[in-house]
Amino acid sequence: MLEFPSWALPTLYVVGTVLGVLVLAFTTGAVVYIRNDAVGVVEKLWALGGSVEEGFLALGGEAGFRPETLRGGFHFFMPLQYRVHRANLVTVPQGSLAYLFARGGQPLPNAQALARWPTGVGVENARAFVSQGGQRGPQRRILREGVYAINTAQFIVFTESATHAVTLGDASDVRAVETMRQLIEERNGFRPLIIRDHEDAVGVVTVHDGPALDHGEIIAPTVGTHAADGATFHNSFQDPETFLAAGGRRGRQEQVLVEGTYYINRLFATIEVRPKTLVEIGNVGVVVSFTGPRGTDVSGSDHKHGELVAQGQRGVWQTPLHPGKYAINPYAVKVSTVPTTNFVLRWIEGRSEAHGFDDNLAEIKLITKDAFEPVLPLSIVVHIGYDDAPWVVQQFADIKKLVEQTLDPMVSAWFKDAAQSRTLIELVNQRAEVQREALAAMSARFAKYRLNVKEVMIGTPRAAKNDTHIDTIFEQLRARQVAREKVETYESQQVAAAKELELRAAEARAAAQGDLTKSAVSIEVAQNHGRAELARKTQEAEATKVMAEATAMRTRTEGRAEADRVAAIGDANAQAAKAQVDAFGGAEMALSKEVAAMLSGAITQAKVPLVPTVAMGGAEGGHGTLVDALVSLLMAQGGLDTLVKQRGKQPETAA
Repeated sequence: MLEFPSWALPTLYVVGTVLGVLVLAFTTGAVVYIRNDAVGVVEKLWALGGSVEEGFLALGGEAGFRPETLRGGFHFFMPLQYRVHRANLVTVPQGSLAYLFARGGQPLPNAQALARWPTGVGVENARAFVSQGGQRGPQRRILREGVYAINTAQFIVFTESATHAVTLGDASDVRAVETMRQLIEERNGFRPLIIRDHEDAVGVVTVHDGPALDHGEIIAPTVGTHAADGATFHNSFQDPETFLAAGGRRGRQEQVLVEGTYYINRLFATIEVRPKTLVEIGNVGVVVSFTGPRGTDVSGSDHKHGELVAQGQRGVWQTPLHPGKYAINPYAVKVSTVPTTNFVLRWIEGRSEAHGFDDNLAEIKLITKDAFEPVLPLSIVVHIGYDDAPWVVQQFADIKKLVEQTLDPMVSAWFKDAAQSRTLIELVNQRAEVQREALAAMSARFAKYRLNVKEVMIGTPRAAKNDTHIDTIFEQLRARQVAREKVETYESQQVAAAKELELRAAEARAAAQGDLTKSAVSIEVAQNHGRAELARKTQEAEATKVMAEATAMRTRTEGRAEADRVAAIGDANAQAAKAQVDAFGGAEMALSKEVAAMLSGAITQAKVPLVPTVAMGGAEGGHGTLVDALVSLLMAQGGLDTLVKQRGKQPETAA
């Protein structure tokens, strides 16, 4: 039999009693130990004041969950009155987010999606949260990196690795918790949004809480972007309460997020990452805004194709975007890229440019004057000015619609009309002329739509499918051209033969170059002798010429001297005759003497009686004198004229 010392029994009794008390204390909940890396959520099982009548937490000592938590150490309670739920501290890793769901608090209004967190209340102060108007449900507030001693009966905390909550045993509560966690994971809500600079992307934000948009609006306006105004600056949607206080609206936001890291509650706002708007060099971006205030149409009353407005207003912006990258919300505006460099539109089936504006264009089907039906490939070089791009978009929405709905039928109609005034051969031969006419016509017509035509290029008309007539015509033209080429070839060959003869002659001359040189020298010697003889003969001729000129000069001098002598003698004779006339009584007396002398001669020669047998009466019955009869006789024989001529006087003077 085991025997104990007298002093051991009391000691064992005391130790047993203490152990029993401790076991009883821990078993009945009178003593609770909390690790330093955990918290204790106290649940009061019964109270003289009864249970909680309203709300979730027992704020006044009622039976229920107490708002305060227990930290590390021993804690003492009334046995069998309290239950302590131990939970690990909530740890939010670096670069991660955590979400809160409040079981207790004021109910959410019908139009509110997330619960409002009271200003200045910490997440570990459940009593202040409830007493200062905190709302139950998913919270707008999120947790950043750190360790938190949170009452997980009041707040369910969702971290990336775990869900921290005191299980209530209600299946519906478990399903709600899992549904919320699944939603956060679908939106990648446990990680901050990171937009990297090399991605050239923007974040399009859609807010799921706050007042709804006004009727007719599709994009929420930008608010709270000024950092100097702390009451409204929501720092890119990272502070939901400030965003709503600044007048933010529910829905897709006009403001976008650019490169950076953003800690945004994904239950409050979701983000869609879209590429930035890129306007390549050689293009401009015409902006069509779906939001903003309504502005004044600056296009004028003659244009009814839409509103051309100032930048920031709803409609087509008058000023386009220059080449570059822009952080623009693609849901708020549409940017139509318009090339400002020359681009080609090809009316050629199966062939188009990289811009794709002419994907649906094909050759133009024509009918010529002589009833042929060729198809015409065509290319037009077009340019759109920088300032004209918004006008083009205003009228046609985009360039492809402009090409297909306006330019294609207009160009086709013009070329059909032009083809009907020409035969097929003329259409082929007058291609340059048709191009010039088309350029002038297209320039005028395209200018109405603010398009500049730089060049019109026409291809060779070809036959349509199953059309053999045009090929026959072209064959005949080719045969005709071949005949012409043969003629030119024969002429060229003839010229070549002649050149060959020249070549042969040159070769023969080269072979006989020695003889040619000798003969050339002989010719040159003979030429020198000839030139010497010519010079001698020329000198002799010059001498003869000089002698002849001298003889002629002497003859002329002698003649003039002889003429002067004769003239002097004539003048002397004339003066002598004049003196004799004057001596006989003047010219009339001299004339009478000569007349008498001539009369005497006439009478002698004439065989007529001196006295007429018949007497002639005068003018007045008188008788004519003898002198009158003689004069008449003399005139009948022409003697008087002869006399006058001999005297050198006119008949009137002699009479």
